[in-house]
Amino acid sequence: MREFGDAVPGWQPRPRPDWQVAQGRFVRVELFDPGRHSEDLFAVNSADARIWDYLPYGPFDDIAAYRTWAEAMAGKPDPRFYALVDLATGCAGGVASYLRIEPAMGSIEVGHINLAPVLQRTPAATEAMFLMMRWAFDAGYRRFEWKCDALNLGSMRAARRLGLSYEGTFRQAAVVKGRNRDTAWFAAIDKDWPALKAAFETWLAPENFDANGRQVRRLGELTGPLLATAPGMG
Repeated sequence: MREFGDAVPGWQPRPRPDWQVAQGRFVRVELFDPGRHSEDLFAVNSADARIWDYLPYGPFDDIAAYRTWAEAMAGKPDPRFYALVDLATGCAGGVASYLRIEPAMGSIEVGHINLAPVLQRTPAATEAMFLMMRWAFDAGYRRFEWKCDALNLGSMRAARRLGLSYEGTFRQAAVVKGRNRDTAWFAAIDKDWPALKAAFETWLAPENFDANGRQVRRLGELTGPLLATAPGMG
């Protein structure tokens, strides 16, 4: 007996990400501009060189080296880099990009995520990922991916917290900085999105934060039941 996947009637390629700015309550995600963002980012990134451990570039010795890298990355269609600006400070505290953008297949990945310590574990960082995910699904993409080094437990925990389901590990997928990299794959699909969107909106709502800005309910409590596979890692 021959079996086939479900038909996708009327499917058309999706648009490439061409937006410039998305703003939430805690963060503004704006197209990466080396002239505007390099100094802020180099300064906050310098607080901890470990943020570069699992990326194929960095750390950078000086602002000139960082700006050279930024100028090479900015303006590319894929990866398409954005700066994450914390509205509380007005300063960029990280970057993220869309990459491996496949409009014909309806698949898009978020990656090159690099958060300085000042932005880590903040509502702004979470909201930035929500805004990038929301655009992808609102634009009709079927699949939103996250991939990371299988030894990067922090990144894998972050993916699951964001409601992205673990799909497997590709062994010896790459050589990065002279070291082997096994790549762990996570994703959400369009069928997951309505429940995930509701979870994010519940978490980001003002009533979910007390007078000191501390969360009342953890995002993982809301997204955990939505994962397609058991966490089973880290």
